Amino acid sequence: MYEEVLNQLPYKSSFRFVDTIISLDENGVVGEYTLRPDAFFYEDHFPGNPVTPGVILTEIMAQIGLVVLGIYLLMQAGLSPEKKIIPLFTSSQVDFHKLVLPGEKLKVVSKKQYFRFNKLKCTVEMMNEKNETVARGIFSGMMIQSNNNPL
Repeated sequence: MYEEVLNQLPYKSSFRFVDTIISLDENGVVGEYTLRPDAFFYEDHFPGNPVTPGVILTEIMAQIGLVVLGIYLLMQAGLSPEKKIIPLFTSSQVDFHKLVLPGEKLKVVSKKQYFRFNKLKCTVEMMNEKNETVARGIFSGMMIQSNNNPL
């Protein structure tokens, strides 16, 4: 089942921030991503002293904590395999607690608050390999099913 969910992710390799799904059910998801030291955003953020941008950390949290869970919930509700899923990120409230450096492995834990009318809201926490909280927040989004890309 996890591989089916990963195959539905609408991102290409340079912007896909999900390596592994550890656990996944109707109440939440746990997944991991390891930041590649050669990722495009480190070259200029910051030259000679690379630090992972907060927007990338937010994207990792959204992809694992919102999109993976949303795809799973749609599949459980009978999503047609030929339909593509287009996630629309609607809001986030994120607090950052630690810097994240190139090469770090991150774990994201998401717990569903609600899912109705294809709108999903979750509490999401990101931890480093020492199990220290890197970031924590509330994420919301819509999951749209389409045969074509409407954008």
